[in-house]
Amino acid sequence: MTRVERLDRYQRRHRWLGLPLAVIYKFFDDRGPHLAALVTYYAFVSLFPLLLLLFSGLAFFLQGHADVRQDVEQALLRNFPTIGPDLKRNIETIHGSGIALSVGVLGTLYGGLGAMQAAQASFNLIWGVPRNEQPNPLRSRLRSLALVLLLGSGVIVSTGGAAILSTANGISRQVGPAIEVGGYLLNYAISIALFIAAFRVLTALPLRVRQVLPGAAISAGGWIVLQILGSSFIAQMLTNSNALYGVFAVVLATLAWFYLQSVIVMLAAELNVVRVRRLWPRALLAPFTDDAELTPADRQAYAMYAATQRFKGFEQVTTEFAQAATTDDDPKAHSERLGA
Repeated sequence: MTRVERLDRYQRRHRWLGLPLAVIYKFFDDRGPHLAALVTYYAFVSLFPLLLLLFSGLAFFLQGHADVRQDVEQALLRNFPTIGPDLKRNIETIHGSGIALSVGVLGTLYGGLGAMQAAQASFNLIWGVPRNEQPNPLRSRLRSLALVLLLGSGVIVSTGGAAILSTANGISRQVGPAIEVGGYLLNYAISIALFIAAFRVLTALPLRVRQVLPGAAISAGGWIVLQILGSSFIAQMLTNSNALYGVFAVVLATLAWFYLQSVIVMLAAELNVVRVRRLWPRALLAPFTDDAELTPADRQAYAMYAATQRFKGFEQVTTEFAQAATTDDDPKAHSERLGA
């Protein structure tokens, strides 16, 4: 038995290795980097109109309360470590006006709906929802609009809570770092709830909370970790590229920031699918050669990919394999379906 065969047998028998490997394999089977890039594009398009809308709204509704406005803006820009000040400088001359609000609303709707549409297509592909069972163009846009409103409300609540914590100077001095930890825990809880709602709304399947909870927890944790630890990475990018690219360095750093977030969300969604449908263990060499002996999980995954391309309810898609499945794993262990 070769080293590759020993490693393959080992990862099949140990969940701690086989499950993450199956998630990575499915991520690339679904062209996860491409899906993340598509969501990143629309998220980036909606960023500046969204900030324009928010800053114009703050300038309009908080006239005469400069301190409160500044605290809320700082809490909002914490979602973009290091690049937040650069983003603010590009729109700091904007004042609250009807034209600015209109431009912000239209731009945010275009980018936000585009990001949600791309996310819907991605999640339905990841879950293997056939094309004929996915929402029609009108229903899908209504779903996207509902999610934009939901996520927008969540961001407002989260930002408001962060602003309250940052302005509670007297309490902060008495309690110390406990209030900062409490703020992160509150932000984490709100983020989990938002990701649970997003994962369920974005998928045209009746998903339960327990089926999407692990991915939602990972997505929320990844969001907070990137806020804390991603600053040094983006700061390094800006330091190395700012002299050469100037203002475009901010654009590149922002794109990199959104892309990292999108990749984490896609991987979290893949984890949910692999867990619920037990799409592991996968054959170690399955993505690289036709000579690999497929496992039942490989067969189930490849059959799901084919069924996803069904466009009509009366269309039948069947998948046949000339190769026999391995006997290392019990095929019954891989027969669990979404409603089981």
